[in-house]
Order: sequence, then structure tokens, then C-alpha cells
Amino acid sequence: MGDNYSDNLITGSSSQQGFGRVNGNPRVYLLFVVFFLVFAVLILRAFFLQVIKGEYFRELSNQNRTKTVAIHAARGVIFDRNGTPLVFNEPGYRIIKDNKTVLLNHDQALPMLSNSNNQLEVDSLRRYPYADEISHVLGYIGQISPEELKSPLFSEYKGNDLIGKEGIERSYEQRLKGIDGRKLLEVDSSGKTLRSLGQDEPIAGVDVTLTLDLNLQQKTYEAMNNIKKGAAIVSKPNGEILSLVSKPSFDPNLFTMGENYKASTISAYTNIESVLADSQNQPLLDRAISGVYPPGSTFKIVVASAALKDKVIDENFTILDTGILRVGAFSFSNWYFTGYGRTDGTVNVVKGIQRSNDIFFYKLAEALGVESIAKGAASFFVGKQLGIDLLGEASGTLPSESWKKENIGEGWYLGDTYHYGIGQGYLLTTPLQVNAWTQAIGNEGNLHSPHFLKEKADETIAKNLLDKKSFELIRQGMIESCAKGGVAWPLFDFKVKNSKLKIDGKNFLEVKGASGSAETRQIVVACKTGTAEHGDTKGTPHAWITLFAPAYNPQIVVTVLAEESGEGSNVAAPIAKKILEDYFSR
Repeated sequence: MGDNYSDNLITGSSSQQGFGRVNGNPRVYLLFVVFFLVFAVLILRAFFLQVIKGEYFRELSNQNRTKTVAIHAARGVIFDRNGTPLVFNEPGYRIIKDNKTVLLNHDQALPMLSNSNNQLEVDSLRRYPYADEISHVLGYIGQISPEELKSPLFSEYKGNDLIGKEGIERSYEQRLKGIDGRKLLEVDSSGKTLRSLGQDEPIAGVDVTLTLDLNLQQKTYEAMNNIKKGAAIVSKPNGEILSLVSKPSFDPNLFTMGENYKASTISAYTNIESVLADSQNQPLLDRAISGVYPPGSTFKIVVASAALKDKVIDENFTILDTGILRVGAFSFSNWYFTGYGRTDGTVNVVKGIQRSNDIFFYKLAEALGVESIAKGAASFFVGKQLGIDLLGEASGTLPSESWKKENIGEGWYLGDTYHYGIGQGYLLTTPLQVNAWTQAIGNEGNLHSPHFLKEKADETIAKNLLDKKSFELIRQGMIESCAKGGVAWPLFDFKVKNSKLKIDGKNFLEVKGASGSAETRQIVVACKTGTAEHGDTKGTPHAWITLFAPAYNPQIVVTVLAEESGEGSNVAAPIAKKILEDYFSR
């Protein structure tokens, strides 16, 4: 019994006590709960990583072994009116360095190519083969600025994109810029390219054809060779621009062909820094459309137009040239009297233009009054933008009594009116505006918007500025200004050799005598010179000439400005003559 007891006691006691500890100890339950929670968390985390965020992490994994590189589209080519390319796209590369887009040619990029540098992007380098000769027309390209990125115009652009900065490159940026492609590369852990996985080809930009005549552009630039600062514009009567030159010029390749590019031999600037640092001569300023100057006597044809249109004068109106006018303590003289001590006698509107007689236009301005002068000039778009398809066109200054009161804080005086009548004083215009009002005279009072895009339809922006009689009087005065007895002596009896010019007895005349030949033609030109004082009147004046030819059926309109160079007849007229010789000899 003892054994049985003992066995029953130990066995029974041990079994009950053990069972009670396994099922009743709180720490055991806690262990099970913790184990269950940890397992659940691991399962949920795995589900989150593999299912919910699986695509994201797979993309990260792919990016660790792949790289997308842009293939930049070639910009559209710009052609002149005859189909001659004015820019070229050359194979090149770009790399982003310190958040700056750096352009590289093949030689510069070769070390990076040999090392399979996947930061190198295929690009085209923009080459301007005519360098300084067309720089202000074409402009150049450069990296987009933070300010430009904020513009809705560039909403699709990225911070390292290159865009047109000036000229036609900027005006037609949206057409010239193509659609970039991209290349997918496989890379190793160090970033070295292993192979290409595929690519989307870029789409080149759209080509643009201009009204510009390359040959005439080059000849115009050559004619301006000795002018340090100035501008020249040659246009057709319908507003098409054939050539436009601004001096000083610059080589736009400095901005586009990489750091190792050497400027052309004709360029005054060898690097970008020298272009940007010349604040005195401002080579980036397009003086033809952005420079403002007193137009001098070229404005007399606008004053004459206003007086004839308002019936203040007619062909019978005359003024006696006294050589000098005195108003209180002030005197206002005619250039002929000041320079030669002589007068022009009785002067009508034709003779007034022919001789550029200041006394006539002093008195004519007095008869018109400041407000009528301003109104008449405004009809020719003086003081307004003409809407040329280049950025940066200036409006100039069209003064009036209220303008002077607001801007100068003084009233208007008779002397101000005298100065106004001869294109001096507060009046400021661009060479483009002078060319435009000359075009309007040649068109018998119709003004067309100046433009470069060949496909652009002609746009008439002002009509009936002159009646037929007024137009004929002004044209006659301009013809006589370019003939013996006038003031534009370099254009007296202007001749060229071109047998294709048909002699009609009005525009193209037969040349007889020793200077004549079967090929020689005399061309009748209508012109107006100008000599404009500015700032310090003791300095050298601006020289102007503006003209259309032939006089009775205009084919071109030419305007030349030479800053601080002297008299219009001595400086600007010889330049215009060279331009005419090139145009009509061809």
C-alpha cells in the first residue's frame, strides 16, 4: 500500500501541479501574444513592401541599373529669302556642371565618351557662319533663366534647356525648338554604361525662311565698315526687311560653340566677357530697332506731310530765307547761313526739302503748332512700336505740351516748336521708324508693318497719310535733294552698270556722253539727309540719310544712321550709295 500510495501520490500530485502551471502562468500567455504580434507585423510589412509598394521599389531597383539620357532635338534651320542657310547645327554634346549647361564639341567630349560618362548628353551646336554680319538679326541661344521659366511661354521647358535669347532665335523659339528624344542605358553600380536598352528619336524643329537677302546684308555690313556705332536698314515698300545692321556687332558663336571657340577675325570681341563688359559701346544693343536718336532733318518730310494734309500750306506757300531768326535773346539759324554765310532766297515746300532749309521749317512748325506736329507724326507711328518681329523695339519719344509739363516740369516755348520742326529737341526716334515713314512717303501715304518672316502676309498699319498732290510735292523735294542743287551730293546723277534695267525715262535714264555705255543706267533717287545734334551740342552730330529708289516706282527703302560721325551728306550718304550700287547692279 505504501508503494501504491507513494506512486499515486507522486504521480497524481506531479500531474496536477504541472498542468496548473502551464495553463495558469501569465508570462506564458504573454509570450504567445508577443510571438503572435511580431509574426503579424512581419506578415503585414512583407505585404506592404511586396504588394502595396512593390512597384515603387521595383522602380528604384531599375533606376539603380538604368539611366535615362536626353537626346536633344536639333533646332530648325534659318534661311534667307533665296534659300541660303544662315545657321548650321553641328554634332556636339552638353553636360550639366554646377547647374549650368556647358556645350562641348567632339574633341572636348572625347575623354568623357571613352570613359562611358553617362552624364554626357547628345546635342547640336549652333553655328552662325556669318558671325558678326547678321548677329542682331539672328541673335543667339543660351540657357533659360529662372525668370523665363516662370513665363507661361516656357511652361514646358526645363531648367537646363537652351532657348533663343535674341533676334529671330527668340522671336520664333516655339517653331525652331524641336521635341527632345531620350535613350535608356543600363549602368553598373559605379554608373558606367553597360549597354543601350532603347531610345525614342528626337524630332527636329521647324525651319524658318526670312525676307533677308544674305548678299545685300553682307554688302550693307561692309558699307558700314568704318562706322563705330550706328545702324542701317534696307526694306521693301511692302515692309519686308532685306538687311539690317547694327554697329558695333558681335560674334554669336561665342555663346553657342563651346568654351574653346575662337572668334572670327573681323570681330572686335574675342570672348563673351568682352561682349558683356563693353557698357560704352553696347554691342548687344540692336541700334536699328532699340536705339533712339533725334532724327534731324529726316523729320522734315513728316512735318511737311502734316502741314500739307492739314491744308496749312500748299504748293504756293513760301518763306523768305533770312538766314537767321531771333526770338528774344535766342537765335535760330539755317545751316547754309551758318556754314557759308548765304541764304536760299524764297523757299517753298519743294525747295525747303531740296535744300533742307531750316528757316522754312522753323516757320512751318510755328504755323502748324506743337499739337498738330505731334498728331501728324503719330499717324506715321512716331512714338509707337511698329511691331517688327524682333524683341526689344523701342517706341521713342513724341513730345507735346503735356508731355513736357509732365516729364520736364516746364511749359512749351516757341523755341521748342522751332527745334521740333527740324527734328531736334525732345524728339527721339529709332532708325526703323525713320525707315517706316520714308516707306510711307514712297507708298503714297500707306504704311506697311516691317517684318522678317517671309511667309507673313503684308499688313497695312496706316492708310491715306497723304493725298496725291501732297505726295507728289514731297517726292519732288526728295528727288531734288539727291540731284544737283540739293544737299545729298554723293547721290547726284547716281549710276550703275546693269543693262537689265529697262530705260523708262522716269526711274531709269539713259546716260549719254563720255560716262555713258550700253550697260550704264542713271537711277532717279528720292532722299532726305539729316545732321542731328544731341546731348552736348559741341560734340560731333549724328549723320542720317533715308531714301527710296527708284523714285517713281520704289523697289527699296534705305535708312542709314552713323552716330557722332558728322554731316548726313558727308557720312551717311556715301554708305547709302554703296548699298544702292550693290542692289541695282544685281
